[in-house]
Amino acid sequence: MSATMQAVVKVDARPGMELRDVPIPPVGPYDALVKIRATSICGTDLHIYHWDDWAASRLMPPLTIGHEFCGTVVEIGSAVSQVKPGDYVSGDSHVVCGTCHQCRTSRAHLCQNTQILGVDRNGCWAEYIVLPAAGLWLNPPGLAPEYASLQDNLGNAVHTAFSTQMANRRVLVTGCGPVGLMAISVSRAIGAREIFATDLSDYHLSLAKQMGADHVYNVSHENMYEAIMDQTNGEGIDVLLEMSGAAAAMDQGFSVLTLGGEVALLGLIPKPLLFDVNNHIIFKGATVHGVTGRRLWDTWYEMSGLLTSGRVDLSPLVTHRYPLASFDEALREMSAGHTGKVVMYPDPSSMPIQANP
Repeated sequence: MSATMQAVVKVDARPGMELRDVPIPPVGPYDALVKIRATSICGTDLHIYHWDDWAASRLMPPLTIGHEFCGTVVEIGSAVSQVKPGDYVSGDSHVVCGTCHQCRTSRAHLCQNTQILGVDRNGCWAEYIVLPAAGLWLNPPGLAPEYASLQDNLGNAVHTAFSTQMANRRVLVTGCGPVGLMAISVSRAIGAREIFATDLSDYHLSLAKQMGADHVYNVSHENMYEAIMDQTNGEGIDVLLEMSGAAAAMDQGFSVLTLGGEVALLGLIPKPLLFDVNNHIIFKGATVHGVTGRRLWDTWYEMSGLLTSGRVDLSPLVTHRYPLASFDEALREMSAGHTGKVVMYPDPSSMPIQANP
């Protein structure tokens, strides 16, 4: 094995990234070295690429980017027993300490000392990644690499949906980016009665229909409140999954929430907002869940069951595939807003033979 590898690096504090040769990191006693088979792009990566205020306040370049991946274990540390060379794995992007109060009380997804791949430590847009073996998940051999690489992101959708009582209820998903689209499919799989979805993009709403939404509304020119109240005979929706991080979407979602409804909030609001707590939460008797990450490892077991049973189908979601070396083109295409999920391959010869639209 060469002592160096190619990796996509945020070199310094400005927009853009570079493909560079960097050292393959050493393997510690509790670590595993994974050869990346596929890696996908998340909205977080776009923030880093464009170097917005959040990225500037959070990252310390230089840093290898990326946190969604699958690959093959090629080397393990002397104290590792969870995996062995040859294992086909994915990994959770949250590297947790295992010793803080949250970790020791079965809430490791809220670890006080979390390090996020591609944000706090070197990530997976590379030929190889080293991370603690305890953070790896064994994949079934038949799971396609492009879907195996999405599981960290799919876990956000699964965690959000499973935080509510979903069965036989009307559900509204606000924001049809990749996680919102996956939340639609998960909601359908776990028994939602009727699924509504909103977005500003007709392209994303067309994907929402493919992922299982019954009704979609482009809120840039449709009155979502009137349409949903008419469709539900004035009852509104039982469960709101807020995935957009848009203040207007949150307000609209709460406005159609029925009395006693449930809300799960995953989308990150970019700045403080004015919000009608009295009428949206207190007088409605609403239950509101804040969601972050994936429960370790409850969400991964739930996700695995949904994928292996075929109840969640990710095939409509993956719309574009690129060699890792074409990361700049991939990021620009995703930034334009006309993609679902974008998957990249360090070894171009392993890409599925499917042209981008």
